[in-house]
Amino acid sequence: MKTITVSHSPEETQAAALALAPLAEKRRYVCLTGDLGAGKTVFTAGIVKALCPECLELVHSPTFAIVNEYLGKNKNVFHFDLYRIRSADDLYSTGFYDYEERRGVIVAEWSDLFAECFPPESLFVKIEATGENERTITVEYKD
Repeated sequence: MKTITVSHSPEETQAAALALAPLAEKRRYVCLTGDLGAGKTVFTAGIVKALCPECLELVHSPTFAIVNEYLGKNKNVFHFDLYRIRSADDLYSTGFYDYEERRGVIVAEWSDLFAECFPPESLFVKIEATGENERTITVEYKD
């Protein structure tokens, strides 16, 4: 299945993610792609807002930390930035695969760098800047 949404603000990008959060929770992996500044972290904030709203103020890019953990009262979101990871071995050494056992939603920015490492049932989200304040958000997943 494929859906396309056009966003005109960070709030609309976050709202698009909020609407997809139940599907993200079911599929457990959200694979984000998009250029720098496209809105990947803003999209992640929408998922966090839906699944563990008490953590919303903590959401920021995990560029240097590799992963941010948002541990909610009922749900957890693990937010990865794979941009600085160079190989599948490096991905393994970050503990990425250990997060599967922690039963949360794994959101991975720059997931296209390691597309083969994600299960086919993942939610694939591409965010493209199409104007100064406009983003096209394409979501794909297998039924």
